[in-house]
Amino acid sequence: MHAASHPISTPHSSTAYTLNSFHFGVKGQGKKVYIQAALHADEVPGMLVAQYLRRELLALEAAGKLRGEIVLVPAANPIGLAQAIHGAPFGRFDLSTGINFNRAYKHVARELKETLAGQLGADAAANVAAVRRQARASVAGWQPSSDADALKKILLGLAIDADIVLDLHCDNEAVLHIYTGTPLAEAIAPLSAILGAQAVLLAREAGGEPFDEACSRLWWELAEHFGEALPIPLSCLSTTVELRGEMDVGYDLAQRDAAGLLGFLAHAGVIDAAAPALPAPLCQPTPLEGVEPIIAPHAGVLVYLRELGQRLEAGAVVAEVTDPVSGACTPLRCSVDGVFFARSAHRHVLRGMNVGKIAGATAFRSGDLLSQ
Repeated sequence: MHAASHPISTPHSSTAYTLNSFHFGVKGQGKKVYIQAALHADEVPGMLVAQYLRRELLALEAAGKLRGEIVLVPAANPIGLAQAIHGAPFGRFDLSTGINFNRAYKHVARELKETLAGQLGADAAANVAAVRRQARASVAGWQPSSDADALKKILLGLAIDADIVLDLHCDNEAVLHIYTGTPLAEAIAPLSAILGAQAVLLAREAGGEPFDEACSRLWWELAEHFGEALPIPLSCLSTTVELRGEMDVGYDLAQRDAAGLLGFLAHAGVIDAAAPALPAPLCQPTPLEGVEPIIAPHAGVLVYLRELGQRLEAGAVVAEVTDPVSGACTPLRCSVDGVFFARSAHRHVLRGMNVGKIAGATAFRSGDLLSQ
């Protein structure tokens, strides 16, 4: 294993942040895998999973069982980890700008459509190498204007040329679910089955330029731009894995999730070990455009009447909100058939708050599809 430190802050800054990454296997041999945890720094489950991954990867490397390069970033957001408001961790948004740490990554495809002109041919493998070379150069040329942007540049630089990118997050309260690009639906199926995902949410462009999409979307956009005569295979399976809810932090869960991720890497040929038999999937992929947010119509006490993971029919009452002064009780219904996969951790809510998410099979939304 090789450990690397990446300075984030510039000289003479009022603060000093450093990102740490751990590199296993041999660079340039086999597939490259990039795994990071807690890009939203107050989403803790992935950080514990990363400890089990590091332990197992050290053993696999010592035994000569790594067929590729694996980069592990167990705490991807040292800026967010240092943020708190009146004692409460606050790691989703950069307090200096208000920008989500998982938004506004450089979308290199726009630049690569120009820099790759005249450099591609009929050899798909050579084209993949050219795309990765130009993608690395594009990220290297990114000029950050803040520590948060500097962090994003470092993270994207570590991941932009990877074959597999696993971005570990969690929701407020949720069952395990996955976000990925629509063209990657078939490739993500083994990971979904192994981890027991109860929703797999697909989008060609989710909006806001999140990290996982910055690594993968360039491939299908470039393939469409240059056409079949200049073949560009989809060469990055990038996904956001939501490891249940914020409070789902425990050794048994973390060990199980780490084992699942390693089983997937064995299935992908990155680890020299017998790949686990794939269990029956718990869900079929559905469009991110088909997710229905359940919105509180007024302030009050929130009581859920349905359990996470339940499949609901349109019109089902998901929860009720009771005004503590008037006593008025309002049922909150879903309008689509689907899986109740995530909900709010708060039990007093304000008007307009998103208190639940239903994964429906029919697309009906457009625009920015991710919650802020």
